[in-house]
Amino acid sequence: MRSFDELLQESSAIHGHHCAGQVLGVRMAMLGCREVGIDEPKGCKKLIVYVEMDRCATDAVQAVTGCSLGKRTLKFLDYGKMAATFVNTETPQAVRVLARDDARALAPVYVQDATSPREAQKQAYRIMPEDALFSVTLVSLRVPAQEMPGYRGDRVQCGGLWRGHQLSSRSARQRPHSLYPLRSRRAPAEW
Repeated sequence: MRSFDELLQESSAIHGHHCAGQVLGVRMAMLGCREVGIDEPKGCKKLIVYVEMDRCATDAVQAVTGCSLGKRTLKFLDYGKMAATFVNTETPQAVRVLARDDARALAPVYVQDATSPREAQKQAYRIMPEDALFSVTLVSLRVPAQEMPGYRGDRVQCGGLWRGHQLSSRSARQRPHSLYPLRSRRAPAEW
């Protein structure tokens, strides 16, 4: 894997600025990949990452791993936790890397001369030991076939809000005599 500094520079350029979330996300991705036995994640077709946050660190995880929603290798789970689960689809290896809640409060212990609390976090997250920054848990996770990259499911005709439009079959649910989008914001009158 490339060096932390190189990955951080690339990640910050993609994200648009350098921040503590970028530092945290780069370290999280490096740790997760190492734990599931993936040395060079970019271009690797056996890595899937489930991110639990929609913050700066997610951009860093994407930049380091090369995983993306469009490739179906990055999955977003809106749990509001600074965490990501890294899955090696060729082995049974999977780990959840969670940023420790107390890491932010520990930043001044590692960096005393920072100009602001945010700057302290940015600097401290670079040097804090992994076990002070993250909690790593081995998980058992089987990725369903329909969630794998390259899966092409059936298409169905929508009979509800988007009548006449095609939907992926995994994005639709059956109602009497019709199919409706799963994530419909308003219920059709016939429900």
